[in-house]
Amino acid sequence: MTDSEGADDLREAARPGAGEVTATVIVDAPAERVFAALLAWERQSDWIPFTRVRVVEGDGREGSRIEAVTALGRATLRDEMRVVRVDEPYEIGVVHYGQLLRGPGVLRCTQLGRDRTQVVWHEWFHLPGGRAGRLAWPVLWPGSKLGLTQALKRFARLVEQGRLP
Repeated sequence: MTDSEGADDLREAARPGAGEVTATVIVDAPAERVFAALLAWERQSDWIPFTRVRVVEGDGREGSRIEAVTALGRATLRDEMRVVRVDEPYEIGVVHYGQLLRGPGVLRCTQLGRDRTQVVWHEWFHLPGGRAGRLAWPVLWPGSKLGLTQALKRFARLVEQGRLP
């Protein structure tokens, strides 16, 4: 793939898809600390079950490539992302550009008080499988939302305990 084809593919993947999911958590910690924990990509393995995350290229900030591999038994899902925006300490934007997971995502931090931060994780996935994918989404969505919410709750506990970043 040439650079221009890669850029075109990333632009296409960056368009919001029909599969939308949002999770929110309140963390009893300042936004700067919460944001630093979110940027600790390889530590996501501590709070996202069955998942190993690594920075493939870059320093984890804008322009970096991130890979998350989720494995449950013999089933494996590889998620490839490009970090497209880092607005510290407020927002991290990514584009999922892999074969199966495609679409933009954002992690937002909003300071609610001196030691209290709201984190919102929002994803807009392209649904694979055409019409079948669109029909299956209402069945898959609750599990996706539950999974993101549980992961964020684990994240909050680890930050509050001082175990992240």
